[in-house]
Amino acid sequence: MRRSLVPLSAGLVMLSTGFASAQSSAPHNLILFVPDGLRGRIVSPQTAPAMAEIRDKGVSFKNSHSLFPTFTTANASAMATGHYLGDTGDFSNTIYTGYPVGGADGTVTPFLEADPVLHDADEHFGGDYLNEETILKMARAKGYSTAAIGKLGPTLIFDHTDKIGANGLHSIVVDDSTGGNNGVPLSDEMKAALTKADLPLAAPSRGENGKIGDAKTPGTTVANIAQQAYFADVATKAVLPMFKARNKPFVLVFWSRDPDGSQHNNGDSLNAVTPGINGPTSMAGIKNADDNLAQLRKALDDLGLTASTNIIVTSDHGFSTISKESKTSPSAKIAYDDTPKDFLPMGFLAIDLAKALELPLFDPNNKNARVADNAHPKAGNGLIGNDPAKPDLVVATNGGSDLIYLPKRDKKLAERTVKALLEQDYVSGLFVDDKLGRYPGTLEMSQLELKGKAVTPNPSVVVNFRSYTTGCEEPANCSVEVADTVLRQGQGMHGSFGRGDTMNFMAAIGPDFKTGYVDPLPVSNADVGMTIAELMNLHPTGAGGLMGRVISEALPGGIIPKAADGTLTSKPAANGLRTVVKYQRVLSQRYFDAAGFPGRTVGLDEDNGKQKTAGK
Repeated sequence: MRRSLVPLSAGLVMLSTGFASAQSSAPHNLILFVPDGLRGRIVSPQTAPAMAEIRDKGVSFKNSHSLFPTFTTANASAMATGHYLGDTGDFSNTIYTGYPVGGADGTVTPFLEADPVLHDADEHFGGDYLNEETILKMARAKGYSTAAIGKLGPTLIFDHTDKIGANGLHSIVVDDSTGGNNGVPLSDEMKAALTKADLPLAAPSRGENGKIGDAKTPGTTVANIAQQAYFADVATKAVLPMFKARNKPFVLVFWSRDPDGSQHNNGDSLNAVTPGINGPTSMAGIKNADDNLAQLRKALDDLGLTASTNIIVTSDHGFSTISKESKTSPSAKIAYDDTPKDFLPMGFLAIDLAKALELPLFDPNNKNARVADNAHPKAGNGLIGNDPAKPDLVVATNGGSDLIYLPKRDKKLAERTVKALLEQDYVSGLFVDDKLGRYPGTLEMSQLELKGKAVTPNPSVVVNFRSYTTGCEEPANCSVEVADTVLRQGQGMHGSFGRGDTMNFMAAIGPDFKTGYVDPLPVSNADVGMTIAELMNLHPTGAGGLMGRVISEALPGGIIPKAADGTLTSKPAANGLRTVVKYQRVLSQRYFDAAGFPGRTVGLDEDNGKQKTAGK
């Protein structure tokens, strides 16, 4: 059910004559600040004063949405292009590419948060693995100053096809790999600016914050202070002064690894779901990101740029505490050297499917070596079938949801796979490629905007994992989810279709936004990309039509469309399970709140299972 939303996005603004006329002059500057993994309801004047001030004095998007699967590069692709994942093909942090990726040691299931992997994917998929123009690329082509600073992976996505040095103009890219062999080269102008600001030409590592721990050793207890202080200094002491001197519009993306990194690796809750991601380390990560934003705002004040600069703050996704518990999984009944007794190991989905399908399991992250009966895949990913070079099924492990690919499009194997998944208590909702047919208990991927003009291989099945809450006052702040990851029970993860992961944080302030406005309408990260394009007077030529909308209601003079609620429900499986999607709608645009099997997903209670029709 692919549909084009271009007329809708354009129409929402063109109906506002006041805003349209304002855009006839040179656009204002724009900063997109991304506090990775920030939960939508965790921000307060106490936990994050800078973000709370932007929300309370500018626009508060209280009904915001991350795109599912709720992962970093997936949502970065939406912010960067304004398109849903069916068009960008960035379906999760780890995908199946269909070819050995040189930048990822030859695996066919690369982790995308690495610059060499992104460059390799671009080269393989016709020069642009996203198949859609990014806002920084369009802004750069228009002559604006452009920069992306911060976390490795999503930072580069905003102008990943830029060939450094072409026409003498390029985006500034500073991330974890800057100054190393894999980093995007710095221009002479940027090197001079860093030297003048007394800043190193190489980014520091995460240090203690990068320690993940293991089953017996807690992870980190410190936020990512030093590395992000460097990125904030680069932005405020080198890049912004340079942009001011150029005296032309600029777009700056600042992607803060915190609180994501500190929540993932937190050492406050080893093998226990409480306090989970609500311990002191996670809260320190939130404060660290907030301090970076405060530094950016002060620099704008000092440089006299505040009145001419819009700031949009949006997190890529929410966050949950990890559970490794299952009563039905065969993998949880096997003893592993690195996994506590009765806990799910990394790669449990690949192990369980291989057993159910009675096929051998091979490890794409270990030179396609066969996985022994008492072992798990090195990175959780799996190649299932008799020939790992031509697998029948591929599992791309991600966290709160996993991707399954059937390279041979075998419908009988798809049916057997779905049947096996429906028997596991850790599964909560299944979405199947439309081309494979319909299966009771599942819904079609097109219902989630996962079928479009993507050039990367389309997943065959997206598996959402169970989530629940520990019973706090705000469920989205204490969500727990089963996660297929090397991280441990009690640490943090995302990726599920629970409201704890889909509810991100979003706010905006600046000359082109209303003041003191609380937006009740649903908005998403795809809308962020489209709104930035509108504010900067950019005109994307989209390959696909799965696009967000301009958030017109947040702009002075913009129209305020109406919203409605909706539910999609599959036919019941033999065991009675139904995949249910709870969503909101603005005209023809859908915003997905939560999905899965009722009672197994945060935000989806048992009453949602009483719906009896699908797609109506």
